[in-house]
Amino acid sequence: MNTLDTSTAHANTAADRFALRVTARLTSGTAELPYDISERLRASRMQALAKRKKAAAHAHVAAPVIIRNGGSAVLGRGGEGGRSGGWWNAMISAVPLLALVAGLVMINMAQDESSTNDVAEVDAALLTDDLPPAAYSDPGFVQFLKTSAQKN
Repeated sequence: MNTLDTSTAHANTAADRFALRVTARLTSGTAELPYDISERLRASRMQALAKRKKAAAHAHVAAPVIIRNGGSAVLGRGGEGGRSGGWWNAMISAVPLLALVAGLVMINMAQDESSTNDVAEVDAALLTDDLPPAAYSDPGFVQFLKTSAQKN
């Protein structure tokens, strides 16, 4: 028995003890209740027990298991009887990858749009300015800008 089974067994035992205490407390308080209410409570208890038994029968869910393939370990669902689940598990496993790819595409589109807007702003500033664009590459103009900035 591994640690997962042991912890599950302890949790089930604790839950059963709690249920017994609650049941004992409810049973002790039913003596003072009218007959119709106690009968409805008894019927409700029977329904709850039936639902719990039905849920316990269907509660076998395959937990993630590490399966060794040769020299590498693979995270799998461990399926019933060694079955892996086939295409359905592959499709569900692909959802996070698709979300990652979609996110990267959206980030790329946003960055492209941002850089295009930056270039458009610079072009608009150059074209609407009083100076011709060649003046910005002139070394004398750069010197003029430095000296005028120092004067201010």
